Amino acid sequence: MKFVLEPAKTQTINLLDFDRKGLAAFFVELGEKPFRATQLLKWIYQEGVEDFDLMTNLSKPLRAYLTENCYIATPEIVVEQIATDGTRKWVMQTGCGNRIETVFIPEEGRGTLCVSSQVGCALACTFCSTAQQGFNRNLTTAEIIGQVFVAQKRLGEEKRITNVVMMGMGEPLLNFDNAVAAMNLMMDDFTFGLSKRRVTVSTSGVVPAMYRLTQVCDVSLAVSLHAVTDELRDELVPINKKYPLKELMDACRDNAKIAPRRTVTFEYVMLDGINDSIQDARGLIKLLKTVPAKVNLIPFNPFPSSSYRCSSNEAINRFKTLLNDAGIVTTVRKTRGDDIDAACGQLVGQVKDKSRRHLKLQQQGSERAA
Repeated sequence: MKFVLEPAKTQTINLLDFDRKGLAAFFVELGEKPFRATQLLKWIYQEGVEDFDLMTNLSKPLRAYLTENCYIATPEIVVEQIATDGTRKWVMQTGCGNRIETVFIPEEGRGTLCVSSQVGCALACTFCSTAQQGFNRNLTTAEIIGQVFVAQKRLGEEKRITNVVMMGMGEPLLNFDNAVAAMNLMMDDFTFGLSKRRVTVSTSGVVPAMYRLTQVCDVSLAVSLHAVTDELRDELVPINKKYPLKELMDACRDNAKIAPRRTVTFEYVMLDGINDSIQDARGLIKLLKTVPAKVNLIPFNPFPSSSYRCSSNEAINRFKTLLNDAGIVTTVRKTRGDDIDAACGQLVGQVKDKSRRHLKLQQQGSERAA
């Protein structure tokens, strides 16, 4: 066997950064056959083997090369919290002193893992605790798929991850290449083998990336909508100033065309007196008229420094009834893990903010208090 690459002096390549296509290219560059990629994926993800010397169907020289030049590294769980409803939140250590949060939500017959894509978030949605932490960097593919790897290892055979939602810290489509590679890995038959219907990416509306997504990664789409007018959405979801509702809805229609019977899930946080009126419900019905859609109403989960309040149960149920009566399948998300701050919008991690947003917010809070 002849290697094209010269051995490195230190281990430099985290093999979890490759999806199957990338791993096959890596092995071909080494002078190996592409099928080595599937062998390695099975060892890592299905057998849980991280020691190259134990991968017995790889040749001895190849194992030696991998040991010399490559490594397998995932985020490390530093804190685990278990809520009264069984929801688990893991705080995971990544590089450079940053920490992210990953949440497992057990339900009868299924287990959903909520995965982070960035350290902090580059957007500034006003109702989300993660956004208040500022932004440090994108997670690598290894750090994204590593959350699934570590979570399943911690859960063991007792609980299985059946669904993954890219709804943790960060905007996945602003970390497009790494998020797509990780999602393709989740659906690979030689790793976790998740169905494309069981992997969902949630976006605040990065319109150009939404069009790209349909070409390279066939997953379910969820859109963080939260308002039915540009005026209000500009305030709640500032990226709307760049990609307003008309452009967003055009991208949603394009996504729905890719597969028959595909629907787009629209997430709508319920804020008391802000976006929960009968007029808002009727506006949402009109907005979704030409999009195959279902709506997930999310009771607002409070966090320190937030001035918003959750809509009353009466207002939420009224909103839901109006949408259902109009033929739009509408559900209310059950709040899970709120006693450990693991509910939607509450994930914070530990972010070394490079955007300085957290300092601006602290200053604004001090000015309001004065």
